[in-house]
Amino acid sequence: MEALEREYTTLNYGVRSTAINQSSGNHKALKERRKLVSIFQPIVDERRERRNQNEPTEEKNMTDILLEVEDENGKELNDEEIIDVLVMYLNAGHESSGHITMWDTVFLQENPEVFKRAKAEQEAIVKSRPIDQKGATLKEIMQMDYLSKVIDETLCLVTFSFVVFRQAKADVIIKSYTIPRGWKVLVWFRPVHLDPEIYNDPKEFNPSGYDDLTPKAGTFLPLGRGGRLCTGNDLAKLEMSLFLHHLFLDYE
Repeated sequence: MEALEREYTTLNYGVRSTAINQSSGNHKALKERRKLVSIFQPIVDERRERRNQNEPTEEKNMTDILLEVEDENGKELNDEEIIDVLVMYLNAGHESSGHITMWDTVFLQENPEVFKRAKAEQEAIVKSRPIDQKGATLKEIMQMDYLSKVIDETLCLVTFSFVVFRQAKADVIIKSYTIPRGWKVLVWFRPVHLDPEIYNDPKEFNPSGYDDLTPKAGTFLPLGRGGRLCTGNDLAKLEMSLFLHHLFLDYE
């Protein structure tokens, strides 16, 4: 795990850098990616061997599913595609939930009234809990309305995934400027979240701003949207909610 952590840290530093020379962050990221491939390849080989020999397994993991999946023409994924998916999934969750949770705690410390209201919500949920129940349930997490707004406000202010790469499928005209078909485009999320025409006082931490606000399509993008919405969206919010739930109960 420590080796994976080191490789992913270097990969993340270089993934958005320009490929200038062999000492650039981009070059280092490509080098670390090759190391990650060398780590994952034996895992893929081992799971395929088990599958070919029909060895029973306690449960299927992500690699098993990727080895079995077929497209509409019956074509399976090759090793390069499988490893790309594994690298992507681990990278997408690398530090992101922990990073946003850290900012949650910073904003809560700086805004005691928000902390007080969020803490009261969690204590009320615990008071209504059956005596023999241990830990939070999914139903309780769905009832954490104000905490959800706290997390959304943090996601909006911090915007951990601040940019995505896209390619124009057709000529696109934006304010008389034409982006030709096939051009690569960087879509920046942060300017949307900090636009005062969309959000009142966008640089102020105010979860209550969501009380009477339903963000319009395309204006709340911390985890993407539509078919490109982060597949770990619900898991990330669940992890953050559970951490903050226990923080409110055990911290004054």
